[in-house]
Amino acid sequence: MKLNIKLTIMLLFTVLAFSCKNEEKGEDNNTAKTKDVSENLNISLLLDLSDRISPTKYPNPTMEYYLRDVGFINSVSEAFTEHVRSKKVIRAHDKIQLFFDPTPLNPEINKISKELKIEINKANDSKELIKNIKSIYANYPLKIYNLAIKDGNYIGSDIWRFFKTKINDYCVEKEYRNILVILTDGYIFYKDTQMKEENFTTYLTPESIKSNKLNSSEWNKKIIKQKLGFLKANNDLSNLEIFVLGINPNPKNPYEEDVIKTYWTNWFQSMKVKRFKIRNADLPSNMDKIIKDFISKKD
Repeated sequence: MKLNIKLTIMLLFTVLAFSCKNEEKGEDNNTAKTKDVSENLNISLLLDLSDRISPTKYPNPTMEYYLRDVGFINSVSEAFTEHVRSKKVIRAHDKIQLFFDPTPLNPEINKISKELKIEINKANDSKELIKNIKSIYANYPLKIYNLAIKDGNYIGSDIWRFFKTKINDYCVEKEYRNILVILTDGYIFYKDTQMKEENFTTYLTPESIKSNKLNSSEWNKKIIKQKLGFLKANNDLSNLEIFVLGINPNPKNPYEEDVIKTYWTNWFQSMKVKRFKIRNADLPSNMDKIIKDFISKKD
């Protein structure tokens, strides 16, 4: 009788141990599945095609600003393809695309931008496609900038309105890690989107910085005291990471860079942006690792 009781107890312990092990294994599988979903990349690039890219108005003997943009875009596309290459084909589910706001008047630019909207999935994932993505993103953006410069019709960039009316539909998707890369000099201005509520505005220009007297060491105190900043354009961007590249402050004001970055930082925080980084218009060779680290979450 005692022997039977002992055998029964041992059998129960074995069953319980086996069940617990299976539960743990199930949890690991669920965790892995969730992790895979969260690592589906949805990368959007928003280009500011205002006169900031003009080599005539803003020449730079070291490297023109539009060529720096092209270099930044190339780093983003390389990070994207490296990510896709690291995944198994069955788990491929990633997107990269490019936007402007407003849409350029040149139909050729819009035609090229459609070629830059690419989705990778298990049905089309291949080494040849990945190679094509690198080639497309290395060459097509340069064509866009050259066309915009040749036209000379710099209609500006309505970044604030893009955040207000388009960003959720264009750049944020469920079950993706959503990343928006904005290529801009940091100033925001569009002729048809000029609003002001108290001291919050939809624009920031060298002139507005000067008129608010943010050109002294007291600039931050003035921002806080006068409640200066961008008008909130969105209530919840908690599923979006943003990298702003190309900040190019007016060199006549030594505090301009700090003012620009503070405006953007406060704006992103008010809209609950999940994660963000703001960097100057440095040389692409210096920014390559920083860009790739941001996308791979190594920073």
